Amino acid sequence: MKKATSKTSRIQRELKQRKPFPSRRQEAGVALLRTADVVKRRMAKVIEPAGVTLQQYNVLRILRGAGEGGIATLEIARRMIEQTPGITRLLDRLEHKRLVRRERCPSDRRQVLCWITAPGLELLDDLDVTVNRADSHALRMLGGDEVDRLIELLDSIREE
Repeated sequence: MKKATSKTSRIQRELKQRKPFPSRRQEAGVALLRTADVVKRRMAKVIEPAGVTLQQYNVLRILRGAGEGGIATLEIARRMIEQTPGITRLLDRLEHKRLVRRERCPSDRRQVLCWITAPGLELLDDLDVTVNRADSHALRMLGGDEVDRLIELLDSIREE
């Protein structure tokens, strides 16, 4: 076990926290949450000028990936990066912007199927290069092996 030192960590300095964290695991958890927030805010700066939120952008990407067959509303909710209880309201806003369309499933009237529209595809096409550049920039300080290791570590954290 590593000895505690009086030196403050970077996350402590960022948060202007005077006391050390009770454990390194708690410090790592806080640093992970802080980092996720930083990346999220940077991505929002790239996406929101196009008139959609990060969650709406996520829905549009899911719908683009679903293809011509469409996808059920509840399946969209399951695939979201950030889980949201308000998937219907999210889809309402996207439909109002004419970026998605919805229809009741003919074989199961309880289900609503969703598709991305041509304007939705156009919006994603316009954002693809900018978003890809922002993704690369967010992790620019990491080498290829470090990115691979980061992915492995994050996968381990999400396992239950």
